[in-house]
Amino acid sequence: MGTRWLVTGAGGMLGRDVLAELGAGPDDTVTGLGRDGLDITDPPAVHAAVAGHHLVVNCAAWTDVDGAERAEAAATAVNGTGVRNLARACAGSGALLLHVSTDYVLPGDARQPYAESAPTGPVNAYGRGKLEGERAVAELLPRTGYTVRTAWLYGAHGRNFVTTMLDLATRRETLDVVADQHGQPTWSRALARQLAALGRAALAGRAPAGVYHGTAAGRTTWYGLARETFRLCGLDPERIRPVGTGRFPRPAARPEFGVLAHGGWTGTGVAPLPGWEEQLTEALDSPEFEARAAAARAAR
Repeated sequence: MGTRWLVTGAGGMLGRDVLAELGAGPDDTVTGLGRDGLDITDPPAVHAAVAGHHLVVNCAAWTDVDGAERAEAAATAVNGTGVRNLARACAGSGALLLHVSTDYVLPGDARQPYAESAPTGPVNAYGRGKLEGERAVAELLPRTGYTVRTAWLYGAHGRNFVTTMLDLATRRETLDVVADQHGQPTWSRALARQLAALGRAALAGRAPAGVYHGTAAGRTTWYGLARETFRLCGLDPERIRPVGTGRFPRPAARPEFGVLAHGGWTGTGVAPLPGWEEQLTEALDSPEFEARAAAARAAR
């Protein structure tokens, strides 16, 4: 009998890629529930949805970082309490839980990559809510709960930095991009593959419960990512101009340094994600991104 997977947040950028990745498995049964199909803040609905599944991948989240600053209680209801509902339901049914979290649970003041065990210390409301979700998984599922932190996520199925740069390239000659925040751009399809591999390793007993870092290897800045995006798409990277974070004041503070280490994958049989340049190259070669790149080239 194959594995019965449940993917929450299945209508989002990452959720859609996870569904596609899991759907490629011939022996697996995959249920995808988007926001309209499952409100994770509704405990009875969550318990009913989780029942009968072996493994739950939680991609449901409040992702509006600045919006969370203005509506912290609402954001935490999803990113904290909602995750607790899922963890409690999994504890009751025996299902494993893979929960997607963020580098924003960390203070962002380091100079070396953060280990999975590094002390947390979010600097904004979004990070505080996501940390509540992490704590719920650790508390309720100490042996069957997996938190996978990611960062700077981009993909074909949602608005994100890479698609925004390509869209702006059709309308502006130059773009000012922040050059003093450091992180690891991560392709949602690559993370989906990683989540599927972790789930299978967990079911096989090769991966212990706990925190894993699902980000690309290496590091860059938003400025570096924009330039590489332009270069790979046949656009002039000199059109990208570096500026400081202060040039774009936002309601929510952003961590200066969100680079994560990947030591947690050792011994699981699952390799850490490849470098951000390799992921970006593969992503931009896909038909979904190529259409945007062609439009940007045509506009010049």
